[in-house]
Amino acid sequence: MSWSFLSPDRLWWLLAVAAMAVAYVLLQFRTKTYAIRFSNLDLLDKVAPKRPGWRRHVIAGVYLLALASLVVAMAQPLATERVPKERATIILAIDTSLSMQATDVSPTRIDSAKVAAQKFVTSLPEKLQLGLVTFNGNTRLMVPPSTDRSSVTRAIQSLQLDEGTAIGDAVKTSLDAIAAVPEDESGKKAPAVIVLLSDGKTTVGTPTEDAIEPATSAKVPVFTIAYGTPDGVVEVTDPASGVSQQVSVPVDEEALAQLAEGTGGEAFTAASESDLTSVYAKLGSAIGYDEEEREVTWKVLAGGLAALGLVGGLSLAWFQRLP
Repeated sequence: MSWSFLSPDRLWWLLAVAAMAVAYVLLQFRTKTYAIRFSNLDLLDKVAPKRPGWRRHVIAGVYLLALASLVVAMAQPLATERVPKERATIILAIDTSLSMQATDVSPTRIDSAKVAAQKFVTSLPEKLQLGLVTFNGNTRLMVPPSTDRSSVTRAIQSLQLDEGTAIGDAVKTSLDAIAAVPEDESGKKAPAVIVLLSDGKTTVGTPTEDAIEPATSAKVPVFTIAYGTPDGVVEVTDPASGVSQQVSVPVDEEALAQLAEGTGGEAFTAASESDLTSVYAKLGSAIGYDEEEREVTWKVLAGGLAALGLVGGLSLAWFQRLP
């Protein structure tokens, strides 16, 4: 949270509060000096009332804090706060190609991706429209955009892998789902984004680079997540011979970065479930919330008045008088 002020010139009054604090400290040293100069300490204890010690300093500190709060309130502070978006559409597109069974990310790429994706889904503001697209050699709109989070989480849990990777087609399917979302009462479409997770490059369907133009025309940025490590391998069995072999499936960051940059989105990489969870958290904060400036004068003023009330209460409780 950041702060600004409608009347910052009034903050100069804080110098007066600071001067009072300095004067109070100097006065304490002066009082100690006079006490030391009084040679008959036994007589001093009899004629001078017992000083309240630390309690007096607590009251002085709270009083100065109250004054500072009132000065800040006079300056009409504005606080920048995160506010959940009321209108937006997000399509989560998840790669379900066979390479997602690689174990370079424990326990597998797809299993860890399911866990992180479900956390992302539940973290989004409840009024946002969320849809789910999956893609391997084919693309499928698993859940049309809606506010029903349970449908999305159930669909994520049931994901199954198959051959092929059709990233370009996944973007087009996502755009079709976004286009089907009705306009609001003012006749405007809600802003939309695509969050696409994949570990490889397009092997079938529309080339990845050919999906940039339609996304740009629709003003829908694509945020990509390249998931996995260069060390990923999967075991592939030849159906004819029955012979199995290890096939390298390193994550392909370049094509996904090109897609993100070309559509006005942002490219991320993740090599573990914790990395992916962090990426989703950043995305959720960026696309699920807006930053708004709100005047918080009344909050600061209430705090200052409460501090003054505390000063009076402590003074009555400790010294049976008001300051």
